[in-house]
Amino acid sequence: MFIDGEWVHSTGKLQVTNPATGEMVFEVDFGGRDEALQAVDAAKRAFSGWAEIPAKQRADVLLNVSRLLQEAKDSLARVITMEMGKSIRDARGEIQMAIDYFRWYAEEARRVYGETVPHSASDKRLLVIRQPIGVVGAITPWNFPIGMIARKLAPALAAGCTAVVKPAPETPQSAIELMKLLERAQVPAGVVNLVIAPAEVVSDVFMQDSDVRKITFTGSTEVGKKLYAGAANTVKRLSMELGGHAPYIVFEDADLDLAVHDLLATKFRCSGEMCTATNRIYVQQSVADLFTEKLTEKVKKLKVGNGLSEDTVVGPLVNAAGLEKVERHVKDAVERGAKVVTGGHRLTGGDLSSGYFFAPTVLTDVTNEMKLTEEETFGPVAPILRFETEEALLREVNHPRYGLAAYCYTESMSRTIRMMEHLEYGMVGINDPLPFVVQGPFGGIKESGIGREGSRHGIDEYLEKKLVSIRYEK
Repeated sequence: MFIDGEWVHSTGKLQVTNPATGEMVFEVDFGGRDEALQAVDAAKRAFSGWAEIPAKQRADVLLNVSRLLQEAKDSLARVITMEMGKSIRDARGEIQMAIDYFRWYAEEARRVYGETVPHSASDKRLLVIRQPIGVVGAITPWNFPIGMIARKLAPALAAGCTAVVKPAPETPQSAIELMKLLERAQVPAGVVNLVIAPAEVVSDVFMQDSDVRKITFTGSTEVGKKLYAGAANTVKRLSMELGGHAPYIVFEDADLDLAVHDLLATKFRCSGEMCTATNRIYVQQSVADLFTEKLTEKVKKLKVGNGLSEDTVVGPLVNAAGLEKVERHVKDAVERGAKVVTGGHRLTGGDLSSGYFFAPTVLTDVTNEMKLTEEETFGPVAPILRFETEEALLREVNHPRYGLAAYCYTESMSRTIRMMEHLEYGMVGINDPLPFVVQGPFGGIKESGIGREGSRHGIDEYLEKKLVSIRYEK
């Protein structure tokens, strides 16, 4: 662990296995409440010094981090793939995302502007200044183990906050490697701290310690609700990116070849283990058979294997629990009448026998009564539902709880505007499977999240507004 600028050891150990091979690839120290409290204390002590550093100097540090990330891109990608299984190409894409976030917020650090407010008395002047909120507790997931830390740390550091990072137990080495780069970039001691410990222990410290003024979390809606309730004790600021259940809508006027091509990116990238991954595919009745035929042809050709192989497209699922959930969802769908067009089973032959591999799957005759239409599957399964009209679609597609991302394919500008306005999701891609860019706000609505990450709005999550009224002699 990395606390107050020092590498801290613990008697506890955590072993990390490669989900493609079952082999242990890393062993790291595993701490507890004491380390979490030490890290919060270090971040508190470092806060005033970091907050007072001129924005340009903070920006220079962030730019240095982005440069070091670029230099270590390939080695970092290998660590990610060994820990959680995604293809090496997807892992490199994740590192590029981290680079982009540090670069972007190096620029935004210089743009934390205040305001002057029209006064109501001739001997007063009103100002609004924006100041860093304080110590941030960041809890990050395993599916983007460096990218998600970057998306939280970059704006926090740019704003002048200090942080304690708690990574997922599946991917601690990725976080350690990033901390090494932050140390090399000369981030001052205590400004960023890393605690590897049980989630319930660290989250309890974050929720109860009044020195932690903000919690930022990416993960499940269930855990998010617990943090939401616990943070009320000290009325902390929260930003959370929670579960998604993204619909992918294909209208009869869509470019079907484009829609099929793009679905591969949003369904099978990272083995489907993304909050923004497509979970429900709605295809208009008149083109459903043709779309299914075209999609199945492409899915059958997807290369499944160890993510370290350059030609792998779909790697293993992260662990046995993830694999079992996918199997359970597919089994439930089939029992309720769905048909397996391709895939539908675990892969166990040859080099795949020791890993958590599930065949890329296409299901038809899917209905709303099935588990995979009500819960995130988090795996390489593409369930196809049919609809007749736009009105009928909207009655089904807007989920009462989820509202992270949605995708829509149509060549009609009128329909584009209607769907843009009526889809109840925080992010909508029209003929675009990857609308997520550093300059755009990332986040959901309803039970899919609070606040936004990325863009100029992302840094606001780490700043407080303070009114200053100055009375003076004229």
